[in-house]
Amino acid sequence: MKMDDVSKLMEKHGIPGRDARDLPTSTKRFPDGAWYRMEISGVERPVVLEALIDEMNKRKVPIHRAISVVMGATLLDKAELRDFAQMAAEAKLEVILTPGPRASWDIGRQLVTPEGGLSGLRYRGSDQLRQVITDIFRAIDLGFRGFLVIDEGLLWLLNEMKKKGDLPEDITFKVSIYCGHANAAGGRLLQSLGAGSFNPVADLTLAQFANIRQVTDIPLDVHIIITESFGGYMRFYEAPDMARVAAPCYFKVEPGPGCGAGPGALYKPWTNSQMMADWAREKVKYAQIIHELIQENSPEITMSAPGTDDLAIPRP
Repeated sequence: MKMDDVSKLMEKHGIPGRDARDLPTSTKRFPDGAWYRMEISGVERPVVLEALIDEMNKRKVPIHRAISVVMGATLLDKAELRDFAQMAAEAKLEVILTPGPRASWDIGRQLVTPEGGLSGLRYRGSDQLRQVITDIFRAIDLGFRGFLVIDEGLLWLLNEMKKKGDLPEDITFKVSIYCGHANAAGGRLLQSLGAGSFNPVADLTLAQFANIRQVTDIPLDVHIIITESFGGYMRFYEAPDMARVAAPCYFKVEPGPGCGAGPGALYKPWTNSQMMADWAREKVKYAQIIHELIQENSPEITMSAPGTDDLAIPRP
């Protein structure tokens, strides 16, 4: 079969047959009509959140979403989590909490081998599913409403629980970059499984982001700067076009040496809290720069105001 015929067959099933090299402008928006929002990762402890909020207020740039406790929420006690939820609620900041224990802490070793790591982070067996779901319920009881998910099976199960009333209706699930999805079919799959937003592989072209947007309605979480462990690039000057083709999107600000693996990994319980707080301030500065670049070049592309109604703000 010719490739052009395969393209037609893909289009028959609702998936673009080629990458969108004409970079069409997305017609989709957040509920408030905005094109983009700001997301900062690595808000690991209450002191880091406190620094983020302080810097956000000083710079007068809204941060809409904090990807939090990536080392695993199990490693914060209930008092710390309550403080975290209270601060975020007062700042009207959405929190996507990372439930633990993380798969990388498990006894299985395939994940850390060069080839075994290609299979991605997944929860192993029902015992691990039980543990992570228990941690989600623990966090819900403390007021959290948004959770990071790295496993499509877990996403499906959580969504089934939500549909049947076992989880509150206002809970949202963000799919992590560690799921490794990079095309329109993957985006549609995650949306069908109940994802509230998803983080595609970070080094996609604008045409590939546009392709995903054509067949999905949920927000795309696009890395505009990423750790060296993932490639270490920054795409600030692509921000206007990213927002235009991928709207509605969260700009994901995540610089540093590494996320959760390797000697430079930031999201570990022994990482210095003050260093993480200083990093949070730097990330807010980057969000300000990104916003300024978009407004200078494409002022018609708008950002959400702080605390919009659809954010998963904690309810302590």
